[in-house]
Amino acid sequence: MQPTLVILAAGMASRYGSRKQTQSFGPSGETILEYSIYDAIRAGFGKAVFIIREDFAEVFKEMMEPKLKGRIVTDYVYQDLHAFMGDRALPEGRTKPWGTAHALLCCKGHLNEPFAIINADDFYGRDAFVKAHAFLTTQCNEQTYCIIGYGLNNTLSENGTVSRGVCTVNEKGQLTDIQERTSIARNGAGVIVYQDGEGEHPLPENTAVSMNFFCYAPGFVDFCAEGFQEFLRQQGHELKSEFYLPTATRSFIEQQKGVVQVIPTEARWFGVTYQEDAPEVEKNIRKLVEEKEYPSHLWAE
Repeated sequence: MQPTLVILAAGMASRYGSRKQTQSFGPSGETILEYSIYDAIRAGFGKAVFIIREDFAEVFKEMMEPKLKGRIVTDYVYQDLHAFMGDRALPEGRTKPWGTAHALLCCKGHLNEPFAIINADDFYGRDAFVKAHAFLTTQCNEQTYCIIGYGLNNTLSENGTVSRGVCTVNEKGQLTDIQERTSIARNGAGVIVYQDGEGEHPLPENTAVSMNFFCYAPGFVDFCAEGFQEFLRQQGHELKSEFYLPTATRSFIEQQKGVVQVIPTEARWFGVTYQEDAPEVEKNIRKLVEEKEYPSHLWAE
């Protein structure tokens, strides 16, 4: 059975100020997302499930379907604030989506095979998809998941702070902890730090971090359903709280449901956290095209 690629594309893109999921970066108008799908297809993925906002659906489908028809099976899921809340009321004024693990939960009933999940606006690189496919087809089961791990020093932005899932890994290459750090950057001395209410904390250059490239068996969706109810009990009253995939993954480990491998990749990662990042992304993609890693037009053939 071919694995599925799930794509998180429902974000509000508040920091970037536009729908960056549909912005062109490639020489023939390709989006970052298209490069991920192209890499997934050539790695052997058989289906792509897009998690989008319903008000965005028509535009998104018009953009993607002509390019992907006959290349990969497609499916669409809408992330709805009210989904899986039961009889709970939304906090007054809440408009922010419930986060990445809730987005995956919205795929309940759409995933019956091992799957990888990624962000729509991150460029992950071919090697990451090759390694994800190998894991999903040879090692993945309901007790064994994985994270594709990137070196922290290769994932920063020169234009502001970034959020990363900082991984702690044991001698077996297994995840023992993952903490979402939301204010990571180099300080004035050039040291990578994250900030919280207690001040600055340094992080090693090669710290393994999650870029929201996870590989799961389908049962993880049900695990997220349980976790979301606990999240709502504890934080559902907050206007900006989010149920993150790293949080759900850490709970999987803490509850001793199984293990999560951290599989390092040599792929080049880059992304658009801020609008000022866009020219660098275009430059990097152009270089990869010049190096023949990608054709000048992804869907020409």
